Order: sequence, then C-alpha cells, then structure tokens
Amino acid sequence: MRYIIALTLILATLWLAVSGVYKPLILLLGAGSVALVVWIALRMEVVGEEHNPILYSWRLPLYWAWLVWQIVRANLNVARLILSPRGIRPRVITVPTPHRSTVARVTYANSATLTPGTVSLLLTKKELTVHALDTRSAEELEEGALARRIAWLEGSDTEQP
Repeated sequence: MRYIIALTLILATLWLAVSGVYKPLILLLGAGSVALVVWIALRMEVVGEEHNPILYSWRLPLYWAWLVWQIVRANLNVARLILSPRGIRPRVITVPTPHRSTVARVTYANSATLTPGTVSLLLTKKELTVHALDTRSAEELEEGALARRIAWLEGSDTEQP
C-alpha cells in the first residue's frame, strides 16, 4: 500500500510542477490522469518494493547531478573527437554489472547510453556490453566509476564514490 501512496504522491507532484495551471478543471483532469496511471501500474503488477518510486530517496538527485556532469564531460570529448577524428577508436567492451536489483542494472545500462560516446548493446544479469567511440570512453567504463555510483545509489555501497 505504501508503494501505491508513494507513486500517487510523486506523480501528482510531478504533474503539478510540470502543468503550472491550477484551475479546477485542469486539477480534476490531472487527478484523473494520476489515478489512471496508478491503476494501469497496478494492473501491470509493476508496483512493489523493486519498483518503488522513492527507492533511492535522497541519493537520486545527487546521482542525477553527477550524471549530468558526466554527460557534459562526454559531450566535450565527442566534440574533440569530431574536430580531430584520428582519436576515434571504436570498440565493443563487456563490463561486469555488480548490482543486486534489475532496476539498478537497467539504470546502469541507460546511464551508459545517455553518456555520449557509449551505447549499451546488451545487458544481462552479470554483464553489460557497450560500444565505445574511443579508448577514453571505454577505459572510463572499465574503471567502474559508473558501476560504483549505481551501487551507491542502490544502497549496496555505504560510501559515496
């Protein structure tokens, strides 16, 4: 039940923040939209401990800030590669996924794809296969900073990397 309440509160807050219109009819339509999404989530059986929308609590905004910084850095690296294409050395690498939950593994793969210069190709319970545009991008993934950050986000690592 607490997962349903958490999902409802987060969806309502997001809807209110994004809509910016607080007239009675719009609020009623927003409440209906939130109720419909919660009902669909229940029917799909995707509401539970692993799918808890507040699973990562206070760590999620910190992770997003860190990820945005990584995306900016990777964009600068890709821009450098565009201006000097001799540095492009594409390769496919496989890195371990040391995460306990499916949500953490998917977050890991999505974060790798969001970072310019890398694209997730295959995700299994134990490994992530990634196409990297250059050696630097591949080495950063192999060093495991992203994996450690996801583990911290998941709560399986007590200290922040």
